[in-house]
Amino acid sequence: MPASPVSSPPRPARADDIKRGIAYVSGSIFVFALGNVFVKYLAADYPVSEIVFFRSFFALIPILAIIWRGGKINVFHTRRPLAHLLRATMWLLSFYCWFFAIKLLPLADASAFSFTAPIFLTVLSMPLLGERVGPHRWAAVLVGFVGVVIMARPTGDVLQLGALFGIANALFYALGSLGVREMSRTEKSETIVFYTQVFGTALSGVSLIFVWVTPSWTDAAGMAVVGLAGGIGQYLMTQAYRYAPAAVVGPFTYTSIIWAVILGYVFWQDLPGTEVVVGIVIVAASGLYILHRETRGGPAEASHEAAG
Repeated sequence: MPASPVSSPPRPARADDIKRGIAYVSGSIFVFALGNVFVKYLAADYPVSEIVFFRSFFALIPILAIIWRGGKINVFHTRRPLAHLLRATMWLLSFYCWFFAIKLLPLADASAFSFTAPIFLTVLSMPLLGERVGPHRWAAVLVGFVGVVIMARPTGDVLQLGALFGIANALFYALGSLGVREMSRTEKSETIVFYTQVFGTALSGVSLIFVWVTPSWTDAAGMAVVGLAGGIGQYLMTQAYRYAPAAVVGPFTYTSIIWAVILGYVFWQDLPGTEVVVGIVIVAASGLYILHRETRGGPAEASHEAAG
């Protein structure tokens, strides 16, 4: 699932390295895209719950390696276990919906719906965090909603199930991101990332009692790739926001649609329809404008998150 263009951890005070930031975000988007290919392939034969479990489990490997390399053992300490559990639940629900969307839709279509996350972030930030949302951003939300309606094509066969999962993914992703905005006031970003994966692994592991399908060695390796790609991609995204301002990094996250179109066509001969292309343009324009409004006061005024 592409990281939201309006979410990443606060960057420490250091000189920006724009080229390095762009390189990191570009690498992150590519790694996420490769992981999505494996998800779509595996979802044809295995329960989504099983794929979600392996995604959470194997993502712990690069995360623990990063923690060990940085010598930050104190990140395991937290006074807010219930908040971590709630945040991990939102993230887990986002993964379930995202993987179902990938299973039911072409990659480009599923990726397009993930771009609605900034819209939900804007709408929910006011009631949940008390953040002020001005008329410009409300206008961007309305424009983005129009793009969603065009992509979902709620006529004929009514709203597609895959589209509903795509939109629900963006909603739960936004709720998880807002949880990080609140928790980052007292918790380290590494702590949030670690407990998100731990609780996610534990919760998704419970479902395996009811849906387990023994994978072949090849498919087991594919599930490992999904998890490793998630963990590595998230690290690269975090590094991108560390070295470059959100206003620079954010727009590059929308290049995920390019990889989705290319990989979707190469492996499944899928191409997005006219409605999806039009909707993508509208939703992306809305998200980029929201990003502009959030970052126009400088990096210190923007709240960002890339933990997951």
